[in-house]
Amino acid sequence: MLLTGRLFFDAKITAQQIAGTVLSIAGVLLVLCRGELQQLLVLRLVPGDVFMILATIAWSLYSWLLTHCGDPSSICSHWASFLLAQVSFGVVWSGAFAASEWAFTDAHIRWSWSLVAALLYIAAGPAVVAFRCWGAGVQRVGPNVAGFFSNLTPLFAAIMSSAFLGELPHAYHGIAFLLLIGGIVLSSRH
Repeated sequence: MLLTGRLFFDAKITAQQIAGTVLSIAGVLLVLCRGELQQLLVLRLVPGDVFMILATIAWSLYSWLLTHCGDPSSICSHWASFLLAQVSFGVVWSGAFAASEWAFTDAHIRWSWSLVAALLYIAAGPAVVAFRCWGAGVQRVGPNVAGFFSNLTPLFAAIMSSAFLGELPHAYHGIAFLLLIGGIVLSSRH
């Protein structure tokens, strides 16, 4: 997020933001290697990792573009219109890929009430509420600060695996939490 802002939007990067970035990334890496730092030495990227890096870059550009929504002639000047444009684009591409999958494979949807409930949840939760909250947060504090909160994702995944899968948290989760929160606090202080 910091690099995208600097390269494409002429945003300044402070020493505090760099220090916060280092702390937050250390927390993320600690969760990813499960507290065994030697695991980072044998880390190998797979094609899915490259797609995630590209998605992160796209998310960063999207977040920075949200800060330029003050122009009344811009589609993103009203969050619902901007979100509708994004959802429409996503539905078209998802529909095209689903149609291709149905045409060339034996994959088909098996409709059930639980599937309908899951689709309604996704349509309301992540597709509208989460994007609106992210957009409001980015417009309020800016992408450089909001981006640090994305680093909490691995920690929330660990908490949810504890709650729903019965996997107990470890000491490294606590240390990672402190590093992540420290990075957020350090980077967002004026």
